[in-house]
Amino acid sequence: MDPDLKNRLLVAGGLALMAPLALQNAAVPAAAAKKPNIVFFLVDDYGWVDSEVPYDGHNYPAHLRFHTPNMVRMAEMGVRFSHAYASPVSTPTRTSIMTGMNAVHSHITNWTSMAKDEPSDAVGGTNGAMTYDQIAASTGMDRPEWNYNGICPERFRPDSAALGLNHIQWASPMVQFLRDAGYYTIHVGKAHWASAGTPGASPLNMGFVINIAGSSAGLPKSYLSEDNYGNTPEKWNLSAVQNLYEYYGTGTFLTEAITREALKALDWPVEHRQPFYLYLSHFATHTPIQKDKRFFRRYKDMGQDDGQSRYASMVEGVDKSLGDVLDYLEANGLSDNTIIIFMADNGGNADVKSKGGVPHTQNAPLREGKGSCYEGGIRVPMSVYWPGKTSAGSIIDAPVMPEDLFPTILEMAGVKKYGTVQQVDGRSLVPLLKGRQSGWQRDVIFHYPHQWKPEYRREVDFLSTIIRDEWKLVYVMKERKLELYNLKEDIGETRDLSASYPDEVAELARALGDRLRSWNASMPVDRATGLPVPMPDEI
Repeated sequence: MDPDLKNRLLVAGGLALMAPLALQNAAVPAAAAKKPNIVFFLVDDYGWVDSEVPYDGHNYPAHLRFHTPNMVRMAEMGVRFSHAYASPVSTPTRTSIMTGMNAVHSHITNWTSMAKDEPSDAVGGTNGAMTYDQIAASTGMDRPEWNYNGICPERFRPDSAALGLNHIQWASPMVQFLRDAGYYTIHVGKAHWASAGTPGASPLNMGFVINIAGSSAGLPKSYLSEDNYGNTPEKWNLSAVQNLYEYYGTGTFLTEAITREALKALDWPVEHRQPFYLYLSHFATHTPIQKDKRFFRRYKDMGQDDGQSRYASMVEGVDKSLGDVLDYLEANGLSDNTIIIFMADNGGNADVKSKGGVPHTQNAPLREGKGSCYEGGIRVPMSVYWPGKTSAGSIIDAPVMPEDLFPTILEMAGVKKYGTVQQVDGRSLVPLLKGRQSGWQRDVIFHYPHQWKPEYRREVDFLSTIIRDEWKLVYVMKERKLELYNLKEDIGETRDLSASYPDEVAELARALGDRLRSWNASMPVDRATGLPVPMPDEI
């Protein structure tokens, strides 16, 4: 075998373990010390109302279910976004952040499976596991063509044939640009950009020099140290969380364990005065919804049921993690030169019995939840603290999307010149963060041409949406139906106004159709006709 190809295969397998040592032993550029540190704190399956923070300035009943003093602290330090959006499921959001591409454009419109070339459309649901043919037969829809293996760094393209790479989006990863600019890049927690067996599954291939627990897994096998986080013979699969051996059997909840590891990883760049990028990507609050014993009793005493109390205890664990990070920065004199971005990767899960409460109402007043293009699935909590730039406690109403984080973070880091193999769709949020909201207009577009659960729900599966100002158009692909909502007057999307405003429907349908065509959007196939579902302006 060609030696160069062999080396690339080793890297693709996640064996580039010397990268951290190589960077640690390298000289730190003098100019790098002036760069701001950046912490990206990402929460999984976390709803817009799942804290005490009123992101749009309004208090809703759901806020009373949680105790989150550090999220409040973060929001009061920096700015809140009332209209921050993410994809309906996690991988499209995560890959958009890393590439700057809209998920429709990258054709990564669903979550990647853990193993290469195994599309994730067919999954087990509340009625048990079903084959894809059974799912398709129940809906009359065949899955679209999409990049189910996720993203792959451009440098592996010469070896694509040998590695058997297909159904991927080639990309220049954002973190690689930070590393090249002198940043010490740390990944902790969930990655989920690509399937195992492809280079993109390893954070070490995406520009990180430290990786703790990141892999192709989209959820943890267990949050419990008593289960070794899934690393027992009877439980093990690719979802078992790695690199945390010292916590086995200690009673340490997974959220706490990866937080401690994140703070330990910061010690080296802090000691050597090297700017750092910490991507602390929590597995929480994804399923399985398990009790964090430190906080569970508080919510039972409040009268919440077991499922609600388990979930709220996980949320408070995430809040403590955020507080630990903020405290570390303050204790080490870093607060005045560290940017913090707090965000969720999609809306809260509203269809899991283990979360308690009434299904499909957990994100109220927003409609639905994870997997849906209604607001509960795509509107997410987001706040940013940028010392000396953001106005403490203010609210930004401009709509923002995951792909915006790519150019934003690079601009914050002072990385001005970079070339990407992919087209970057995102817009830098720096003007907004500095208080310049006027003139910020853009269409918000999300597209989920999949079925999230084997049991079909019209409010979740096979949906597209476009938001322009206060108007939102939802395309229900299975029914060939267009719905129109005024989000300013009806945040819960309870009143379909399509019959009253046909001109608005036509204009938005045309804009959505044009954008989907320009990105060659993946569309499901109608089994009855064998043809792709028509675009929204073609029905």
